[in-house]
Amino acid sequence: MTATTVTTTVPSTAPTTVPPFDAPSLPAVRTGDAYGLSHLDAVESEAVHIFREVAGEFERPVILFSGGKDSIVMLHLALKAFAPAPLPFSLLHVDTGHNFPEVLDYRDRVVAEHGLRLHVARVQDFIDDGRLRERPDGTRNPLQTVPLLDAITTGRYDAVFGGGRRDEEKARAKERVFSLRDEFGAWDPRRQRPELWSLYNGRHAPGEHVRVFPLSNWTELDVWQYIQRENIALPEIYYAHHREVFARNGMWLAPGDWGGPRADEQLETRLVRYRTVGDMSCTGAVESTAATVESVIAEIAASRLTERGATRADDKLSEAAMEDRKREGYF
Repeated sequence: MTATTVTTTVPSTAPTTVPPFDAPSLPAVRTGDAYGLSHLDAVESEAVHIFREVAGEFERPVILFSGGKDSIVMLHLALKAFAPAPLPFSLLHVDTGHNFPEVLDYRDRVVAEHGLRLHVARVQDFIDDGRLRERPDGTRNPLQTVPLLDAITTGRYDAVFGGGRRDEEKARAKERVFSLRDEFGAWDPRRQRPELWSLYNGRHAPGEHVRVFPLSNWTELDVWQYIQRENIALPEIYYAHHREVFARNGMWLAPGDWGGPRADEQLETRLVRYRTVGDMSCTGAVESTAATVESVIAEIAASRLTERGATRADDKLSEAAMEDRKREGYF
């Protein structure tokens, strides 16, 4: 009897490759015969890669954390990048002394909740010992540079994570993900390296350090959509609430010890929210009824002004205000 050979033919419609074992758990969308990440998954993946790259290249990284939405998202990504291990970086906040109380309370709650290490560099300490002087306009945002550079030197940090995004302001649009700073903390655009194919060069000389921006390619809308997807809690200041404010230079500013309002400025109670938070003396509120994440997203999608362009007086001092400060060592 002759043996019969049975041949099985794979249909041409069958996939030619087997997806990874964890593919079903990824929030992927099918594109033709390949799997592609959604936009939020792509920027999240990039940020996680940046955090892990820094952990492998540098000895003493630190995360700038103020309790603002961008630093909150950045911390969320960092925790996600190394879970279930503890965060291998400490946090650093440059406190102007004029920060919003709600934001500082949130900062301290998050640090306690996750058992993190927080170092605070206080502008007031530098004013008290004569290393800095108060500005006539009362704003302390430009005064953050000296305490920041002092904290970097004291802590021997060689990589400093910041929450800057390229869509915020034209000087930040020039920034690389790995931004080399010299021994004085200054930024020189001519010394920045190309970052082709997401290859990051962290090489630096003794005394220099690198500022790292994991959210560089995110937009304000991306940040809020990610906050919605990940169910990230924020300080209530980001949502519409009734608050006493006064008008100055076309902005609604909050009263405080920093010097506002003046005798000719009238306090009013208005329904406002903040798109960005910083020093109270230069961070304006916007009139808004957006009290939920969904309504904030809808409001931002319809806006034609960047968050800093609409709410930061310190960026309006000159056309090159941000770039000048970056050259001095600012964020």
